[in-house]
Amino acid sequence: MARLPRAEPGPFRVGDIAPGDRHELSRGNAIYCAPTGGTAARGTGYGFELLDSDPAVESAGVDAGFAPTEDTLRAPDVSVGVPDVPGWVKGAPPLAVEYAGTGQDEASLQSKIADLLEAGTRWVWVVRLVGPRCVEVHEAGKPLVVKTVGEELTAPGVLKNPVRAEALWDRKAAHEGTLRNLLQRAGYESVDAIRQEGRAEGMAKGLETGAARAVLAAFEAREWQVSAEVESRVLRCTDPVQLLDWLRRAIRVASIDEVFEKA
Repeated sequence: MARLPRAEPGPFRVGDIAPGDRHELSRGNAIYCAPTGGTAARGTGYGFELLDSDPAVESAGVDAGFAPTEDTLRAPDVSVGVPDVPGWVKGAPPLAVEYAGTGQDEASLQSKIADLLEAGTRWVWVVRLVGPRCVEVHEAGKPLVVKTVGEELTAPGVLKNPVRAEALWDRKAAHEGTLRNLLQRAGYESVDAIRQEGRAEGMAKGLETGAARAVLAAFEAREWQVSAEVESRVLRCTDPVQLLDWLRRAIRVASIDEVFEKA
């Protein structure tokens, strides 16, 4: 896709934009960012949980503001490499994801891609939600690549695992990828690996122990505070089906209390 002409420099600076302001900056020009529609909002959630859970990722964020220069402030829908610090993040994320849904301003999107790549972002993944769904892979100095259902995206040095294109918009695919990531964080490559450990240690006991460890690791990955009571409840559970259900719920719900609501 051909790049659109860049706008002339404007008068605004990063210090003029406050947290919560619905504007970004491109070379001093203020750009209004409209609220996200339902489809894009859901996709953003899927993309965040998938990237944030990758074993090689220390942190990810939604709408985090990156300020590579004094006159540019960009907030990707999802980005990898968001430190736990107040204010705008200096520099640019190595990987950024943008969701392009109904009403997308294409000129603004292309400007944002250009700003991020110029600032040092290695990959900008644009998830197209209008028409046949796909993911555009933008890299500085390289031709545009388009990935569709069943194809994988990679980010060497940033992500450990490949990402199936549809996992960035499809709930089931996103949960499958996130579950794989959380299990790997707990030292297991898959649910089958937990079962195999169970057979090696003594079928029932091994499966219970491995699944319980995976549940606690999932809580840790979500950065939830685990009380001694909750930890004891998980470790005492002798039902592998229940433990795996808690593990799946840990991916989807918003708090540790919700994991146990329907238990």
